[in-house]
Amino acid sequence: MAFNIKKKGKLTYYTEGDAPVLSTLVTEEQADGDLRIHFAGLTGGYSAKGVLGLDELVTMDPDREIPLVFQCWEKWLRDAGICQSIADVDFIEMHVFGCQPKSPNPLVEPVAYQAELDRLRTAYARAYRKWWATHCPDNGLPCRFTVHVVDVPDRAASYEFYSVGLLQHSR
Repeated sequence: MAFNIKKKGKLTYYTEGDAPVLSTLVTEEQADGDLRIHFAGLTGGYSAKGVLGLDELVTMDPDREIPLVFQCWEKWLRDAGICQSIADVDFIEMHVFGCQPKSPNPLVEPVAYQAELDRLRTAYARAYRKWWATHCPDNGLPCRFTVHVVDVPDRAASYEFYSVGLLQHSR
């Protein structure tokens, strides 16, 4: 996939398509040559299916969704010619929007709904921790905040991530 690239001073915007709504990536050149990278919000549901060309739609499964988000970001880094591995990026912050369960209905089955909410939160923490330990064991961990929302535009997803990282050429 070829990005539409627009450079303006220290910033480079990487967009897709003819009428983009936002940038997939935005890089900011630092005085020492490093690149601060802003990654667009993304889910492991419909977002990852589209970016990675997957046949399967992953739904409400953080153990599978979280790695897909990072695979998408790594693909974008490669497609933009920034770097070959996401492990080369030191993440500074991770913003996470966790969705409420799609089912069961909290009004009809409140106990089952709470159990599903607990399952998602546990799976999310486990998957997030496992991804960092497996793929970037030598990197520091980003600071993170999680906000639980009712839903995000991707109705299949259990969460949405966006992030900021630094590609340090001197590391």
